Amino acid sequence: MHEMGIMSGVLEACTATAEREGATRINEIRVRIGELSEVMEDALRFAFEALSVGTLAEGGRLEIEHVAATSRCVDCRVEFSHGRFDVACPQCGNVLCEAVSGRELEIDSIDIDLPGDEAGTAS
Repeated sequence: MHEMGIMSGVLEACTATAEREGATRINEIRVRIGELSEVMEDALRFAFEALSVGTLAEGGRLEIEHVAATSRCVDCRVEFSHGRFDVACPQCGNVLCEAVSGRELEIDSIDIDLPGDEAGTAS
């Protein structure tokens, strides 16, 4: 399950940022996942629950934003949305296309508690 490795990296990065800011808790981690990234949301959530125990993120939330797959035709330059296996230009039928979005796997933001504050946000 490569989601465990992915979430391990996400938690390490978020924890390092939160600690650098002096946070006492990570309330929420927001990630963006592209439709073509092959990351299974349920497995990622399971990994978050398992790996966050004993960290600043324990008891926090994982919010996932899904990013649709879009590509651009290399011939006619039309940009279009598509599924995993139907990457053909709707304008000219060309199958040679460059990905514009849909492969993302990134941390968008984290919401943290700081000493003396109700809550703070670090991006």
